[in-house]
Amino acid sequence: MQSKTSLSLVDQETLVIPVAHRRDVRASWHVWLIACQRVLPIYIAIHVACAIITYVAVLFTLGNFSTTSLPLHTLLNSWFRWDSGHFTFIATHGYDGAWRTAFFPLYPILEHIFAYGTRDPFIAGLIVSNLASFGLFVVLYRLIVEDFDADLAHRTVLYLAVFPTAFFFLAAYNESLFIFLATLSFYHIRRGSWWLAGMAGILASLTRSAGLLLLVPFAYEYLRQHNWNIRALRLDVLNMMLIPAGTVLFAIYCNYRFHDPFAFSHAQAVWHRYLVGTWYGFGKALKILLNRSVLTFDSIHTVIDLSTDTLMLALVILGFVGPWRFSHEQMSYALYGLTIYLFLTMFPAVDSFPLQSLSRLVLEMIPAFVTLALIGKRSSIHLGYLLIAWSFFAFMLLQFLTGRWVV
Repeated sequence: MQSKTSLSLVDQETLVIPVAHRRDVRASWHVWLIACQRVLPIYIAIHVACAIITYVAVLFTLGNFSTTSLPLHTLLNSWFRWDSGHFTFIATHGYDGAWRTAFFPLYPILEHIFAYGTRDPFIAGLIVSNLASFGLFVVLYRLIVEDFDADLAHRTVLYLAVFPTAFFFLAAYNESLFIFLATLSFYHIRRGSWWLAGMAGILASLTRSAGLLLLVPFAYEYLRQHNWNIRALRLDVLNMMLIPAGTVLFAIYCNYRFHDPFAFSHAQAVWHRYLVGTWYGFGKALKILLNRSVLTFDSIHTVIDLSTDTLMLALVILGFVGPWRFSHEQMSYALYGLTIYLFLTMFPAVDSFPLQSLSRLVLEMIPAFVTLALIGKRSSIHLGYLLIAWSFFAFMLLQFLTGRWVV
């Protein structure tokens, strides 16, 4: 006699038995609980390390053998840097000028909501970011476990968590919220849950314009999962249109408030960013290095940005060719990674720092971290990456906490 546990998935779905249904629900929650347990040590370790670095960073403010005593809120205020001020201002006062629309609304909206409990939008932002970062780790782990294996999933989360700019996941920036929502949408795209993919996608595109890029893996996976047969398309393909809906809603607001539906795009000019082609930033960065002293502020930052660009480009290419390339069933990973890379490099800054912010924005390239984790199966590469990445993580966090420009 066939037991219930040995029934096929189709047979199980046809069983209308409350007990069996409850068992399926428990099983579903169980795999997510396992994911939480696996990523929790990484999450805690990163937070402990950042707390220690935040504490000792005070020594860069105090003089040698100084008897000065700083208030405890100094530690928290050291995280209030750069874009945090813009998000906090929007959460408190709204958009006072078209130039601030470069910062999309979902994150400051959540800051505003959470501020009812914290009475401080900055603290609310830290809570949102840290909750979202945990959600990101959990969803990323489940995504890779289901498409690859548990070891690779753990390595992918670890490699992302210790990437030199990953401390922005803890800061009052929208990094962790956006990447969490984008990864959640991609997870449901891979599962063929089109409605849920669209719902996560609309929130992602309401957080950053890069959420629109989810249209690429959605279209590819929908066609692949329907055997590339146009006649097999169903009405659920319309869920794809939910993805750009977040940006469309923001464009409607921009048109109403500033009479410019593309104000969020035009606002990039404030930071000297223009659509000039993916080759421009790379070429200008090389020109800077060849024509200036090696030990200058812009040269060193350009080396960091150019190294990041080169690393991510290599990982994108390896997603298509070589021993670590994605299979045909997993090609949406490679396509999504390539799409993000092209998007990030097509809008460089036409000033002395053509690749500015790239070292932070590449955190969005989740497929690149999967490829890196595949390569990291070799113990020597695994150890080398962790040592180098963590060294730069600590250095760049110290720069950030002491008010110096990082990315």
